[in-house]
Amino acid sequence: MTLRRLAIYLMLCMLAYLALPLPSLAQVSENAAARQSTVRDGQHDFDWQIGTWKVHMRRLQQPLTGSTKWTELDGTVIVRKVWDGRANLAEIVTDGPSGHLEFLSLRLYNPQAHQWSLNFASSNSGTLSVPMIGEFKNSRGEFYDQETFNGKTVLVRFVFSADSPNSTRDEQAFSDDGGKTWEVNWINTSTRVPDESGKTH
Repeated sequence: MTLRRLAIYLMLCMLAYLALPLPSLAQVSENAAARQSTVRDGQHDFDWQIGTWKVHMRRLQQPLTGSTKWTELDGTVIVRKVWDGRANLAEIVTDGPSGHLEFLSLRLYNPQAHQWSLNFASSNSGTLSVPMIGEFKNSRGEFYDQETFNGKTVLVRFVFSADSPNSTRDEQAFSDDGGKTWEVNWINTSTRVPDESGKTH
């Protein structure tokens, strides 16, 4: 008798659930469209960086060892717009104690994910690095990847921030404890170079 009552109760519950009104396809589409409209379009997040910059770099010589020795470098960064801002290419040339260094940074915007990927290369290796993935929020861009450093897997974070339209700072940091703590090992401070007319570009 108890099993029969339980079966009847479960059947009544199922019938009550099936009787609930279901949202129409139009309602589902409207909800999806509303969610999509609230997603921020970040395809022009790097437009502020287009132009020529003088850059000063500080690089920690031996990250994650407790070392506090830094190497200083100076150079030039030229950022060019690609695909009307949905991508850009930064060409970096520096000179310092370690000699003449040349880098490229290709930034690509993914319109489906609303995120950027940062892809680095140096003239010494001629290959692209593991892409760093991230986005801008409140004029601050944060990008992450996972790499092997000195035989150990570490998290890598790269942060962009604009102090003003003509000055910017970005930095790289490593974490070997899953992101609990971070050690900054590369700091770039840049100043925009005026064009021949004296205007910044």
